[in-house]
Amino acid sequence: MNLTFEICIDSTAAAIDAASSGASRVELCTALFEGGITPSLGLIETTLAAVTALRVHVLIRPRGGDFIYDAHEVAAMVRDIEAARGAGAHGVVIGALSAGGEVDLATTEKLIAAAGSMQITFHRAFDMVADPRETLETLIRLGCHRVLTSGQEDSALEGAPLIADLVRQGGERIIVMAGGGITPRNAARIAEATGVREMHFAAMVPLESAAIFRNQRTFMGGSLRQDEYIRAVTSRETIEATIAAACGTKGQSVAGRAVPGR
Repeated sequence: MNLTFEICIDSTAAAIDAASSGASRVELCTALFEGGITPSLGLIETTLAAVTALRVHVLIRPRGGDFIYDAHEVAAMVRDIEAARGAGAHGVVIGALSAGGEVDLATTEKLIAAAGSMQITFHRAFDMVADPRETLETLIRLGCHRVLTSGQEDSALEGAPLIADLVRQGGERIIVMAGGGITPRNAARIAEATGVREMHFAAMVPLESAAIFRNQRTFMGGSLRQDEYIRAVTSRETIEATIAAACGTKGQSVAGRAVPGR
């Protein structure tokens, strides 16, 4: 079985590294500390121009927190999808829920309609639904191409039993993509235990700021503080190591790409 790898990124530089490291696709977003929100149109256009051989899917999420959206947020998401489609993005990554833990059908239908012929991934809002098996059938009926899930656990390794069940349930009707805590240490076990065809992971490492002068008396964020002079960036080495580890499982290879280092 071939494996396809999607890298969660927040910069054009990360897309370039993903393209040269064996990935087939990226999920472009910003604010990964918030779980990801919609990137700017400028970042979308810059990334598409820089990696013409890589498929770019754009996260459509107006804010962090839950996935219950008001009319203004839904209108903003529709406009963001239209902008991403106009820029030439290959797909969008969406998710909207009701207060009862079901798919918000009205909102999801609006978002899918705005996407036109673009690929549709339902993101890890799926991991917050009350009934994952029934939700999978709902997503199939809606026409989603794939669903990203950790198996409703903190990591895809812990959620592997449910992911495997969903892979069997979905069959050829929808792609179940494993994501959540995938690293070089566990990628092979997750691939083997779940039978997924696609894996999604970030490959972030800390990067020290180039700033020489540093004002340590102030901070630009809220009360939960990250270091002002260290930021998380995508690591090409971690992408390559994770892909190589996953493809170490018997009979698997990167879909359409050579495995780095082999």
